Amino acid sequence: MNANDEGLQVLLVEDNAADAELTMDALRDAKLVNHVQWVKDGAEALDVLFKGGAAAAAENQRLKLVLLDLRLPRVDGHEVLRAIRADPRTKLMPVVVLTSSHEESDVVRAYDLGANSYLVKPVASEAFMAAVRELGLYWMLLNKLPGDIK
Repeated sequence: MNANDEGLQVLLVEDNAADAELTMDALRDAKLVNHVQWVKDGAEALDVLFKGGAAAAAENQRLKLVLLDLRLPRVDGHEVLRAIRADPRTKLMPVVVLTSSHEESDVVRAYDLGANSYLVKPVASEAFMAAVRELGLYWMLLNKLPGDIK
């Protein structure tokens, strides 16, 4: 089965334009998603996920993965993760923290708040793209969410 057959989507929450472009390129090159929605800060992420009532809730049903940076303007990634896990509409949505932070306290806090995975961004662009392709393969094709198994 090809990921494109199901209209899979990713919400990319990343304030660094170069990292966002590398992430989107890696996912598209691997043909893992039809649509990546990029937002540049935590407040925008919360708007996408929770504003708009029923329309937003229906759109969220099509999201298969949130790639979340921690160091974000306005609302940081930890607070976005807390909001995702606190809402029944999004609490089971896979969230992968994709960040430059090597700090143990960030790793522990992210997992305490319900992150599904924590990946430190590789510095070299080829290693970064390879890491995104691998995580995309797992989360978009191999991982099963409630309702995926028929």
